[in-house]
Amino acid sequence: MKNKTYPTDMTDSQWNHIKELVPKEEKRGRPRELEMRKVINAIFYVVHGGIQWRMLPKEYPNWSSVYYYFRKWTKNKAWKQIHDMLRARIRQKEGRHKHPTAGSIDSQSVKGSLVPGVRGYDAGKKVKGRKRHLLVDTLGLVLAAAVTPANVQDRDGARQLLKRLPGSCKCLRKIWVDGAYRGKLLDWVAEKFKFHLEVVAKLSDQCGFQVLPRRWVVERTFGWLNCQRRLSKDYERLTETSEVFIYISMTRLMVNRLARDANI
Repeated sequence: MKNKTYPTDMTDSQWNHIKELVPKEEKRGRPRELEMRKVINAIFYVVHGGIQWRMLPKEYPNWSSVYYYFRKWTKNKAWKQIHDMLRARIRQKEGRHKHPTAGSIDSQSVKGSLVPGVRGYDAGKKVKGRKRHLLVDTLGLVLAAAVTPANVQDRDGARQLLKRLPGSCKCLRKIWVDGAYRGKLLDWVAEKFKFHLEVVAKLSDQCGFQVLPRRWVVERTFGWLNCQRRLSKDYERLTETSEVFIYISMTRLMVNRLARDANI
């Protein structure tokens, strides 16, 4: 596809990195008629443009068909599988093992919208909405994500996050966190897992903002997500949908990176 309709549409090089990971057509039922490249382009457009599904431009397949595949791949975890495979490829291209041994955890509170759904108030950040909890590797690539009401403490959100770690995290040995994760969480992690949490605290004489070792990596990942308008707030009814949009946003970022590196 040399002439892209919209900036978010994949080039041929980008599509080549993801087409083999797209779920195959089921043998039962009605044959697949839509071109999956156009469907994924439409979903990328929604994530980056921050629009409602019904506002998809007519150059894409009908919004209801696009949404059907979005929900289907959400329920069968296909988005997460695509995301994890691309992350493994990038790590190997960077000379790393596909299973990371270290990472960082942090959270981000974001405002909610008028869409119904669970919400909470983060008194520390003075934000009413939801909280995103991320575990990333040393490259800033997402290993696991969990979305909770904003009033959930970081320690409790980390527990939910760590309970759903995928098999690709089996080699983890160290995770860097900030001071909000001190306390019983450290003992719980030491008892339940093979890795340990290392607190990276602010310097005692720190005045103003300073970049702290290791923790800046996960903060950069939140910055990447903020570039996607659908993630500028939490517009979703279900926290499950919020989590999937994080994986889709990172999928788009990784596809772009793989295609860019291939052209260098």
